[in-house]
Amino acid sequence: MVNIMAKVKITQVKSIIDRPENQKRTIRALGFTKLNQSVEKDATPQILGMIKKVSHLLKVENI
Repeated sequence: MVNIMAKVKITQVKSIIDRPENQKRTIRALGFTKLNQSVEKDATPQILGMIKKVSHLLKVENI
């Protein structure tokens, strides 16, 4: 049996300047270091929860 994990491509489209500290930490935990950077992550419940928390700063695409 093959377990295929869905992936999401996330791009940071807004700055974290003047955002609460917990949002800054969430963006860093997702792997972002600069604006307009994209990362690919497995769509686990933990990652999806982090994306939901800072969704106003991100653009999300299913892969």
